[in-house]
Amino acid sequence: MGLRYTLVETSSVNVPGAAGATYNAGFNVPGGAVDEIIIRIQGTMNAVGDLSSDTGSIIAALRVVLNGETFFDFRNNFGTSATTGASATSVFMNAMGAGRSQDVNSSTTVRDYYLRIPVGRNIAAGISRLEYTIQYSALGGAFTGASIEWWMRYNPAMQNTVTIGAATSYLSAGAAGGVTEQVVVRVPQNVPGVLAGVMIQGGSAADTMTSARVISQSDYSIDTDMWRMLGGDIRNGILFAQPAAAVANGLLTFSQKSLGNLFVPLFNLSLQDDLRMQITTTAAETFTFTPVIVSSIVGAPQAAAVQTQAVPTSVSKAILSVSDAQA
Repeated sequence: MGLRYTLVETSSVNVPGAAGATYNAGFNVPGGAVDEIIIRIQGTMNAVGDLSSDTGSIIAALRVVLNGETFFDFRNNFGTSATTGASATSVFMNAMGAGRSQDVNSSTTVRDYYLRIPVGRNIAAGISRLEYTIQYSALGGAFTGASIEWWMRYNPAMQNTVTIGAATSYLSAGAAGGVTEQVVVRVPQNVPGVLAGVMIQGGSAADTMTSARVISQSDYSIDTDMWRMLGGDIRNGILFAQPAAAVANGLLTFSQKSLGNLFVPLFNLSLQDDLRMQITTTAAETFTFTPVIVSSIVGAPQAAAVQTQAVPTSVSKAILSVSDAQA
């Protein structure tokens, strides 16, 4: 039942820089009970103004494939190095458990960023294959001494298999006064489980979506600030790094909201149908809706005798814990 951390890849090539770039790469990984993947990005910027928010804001897209199965597919709809406030990456990842996207913010130029991707899959003993595509938006200047590390965390006590499905995009017809429309968020048909939540991103750093209704869970529309209250954001639930605010001991910034970004907890909504919502918008923008699907662990992990205390992990329970729905 013991945890095991394994460094599986280090690169000084597939890293952010002064120009936007996309990298496709892959590597072999050992078999076992894969709880999560930890990505670490390090480097030094030319100046503090090269990045306005946390390092997650320059991850424009990330797709991860394990043994031919795409289990993580995330797009940052509008964030860049100049975007202020918590990035969509951080809002989304930390809604699935505190600390899934975080920077060490002890320097105005040195970046040390961690991204923890939930996996929850038992893979066969022997050698497996992980492939990824990562797209960066441009930093404001060069990123020297940069590196990216990929770590695997093995944990037989994991409780969820997690799939981040491809986003459904929708061009709203928003106008002054608000326009209400129905959106059908498509979910993968070949993935078993339930919907733990959905990440909604607008087309800009503004709350042009004023309310949203999950048709199967609410008789009325709920405005975005009330959703943020239910999701735990309003109690300063958003933490992110601002390089300009760095201090020697490290310092993160509290926030109640990230404009244009909203995570809606669905508390394991059944997948008998696609997710149907009504949204009200005040401007025409392309929104994206990214589903989080969880299911019970399938198969038994490879036996290992390491430690005597289990470390159970569950994205479903983490979303419930982060939210204020049960308080």
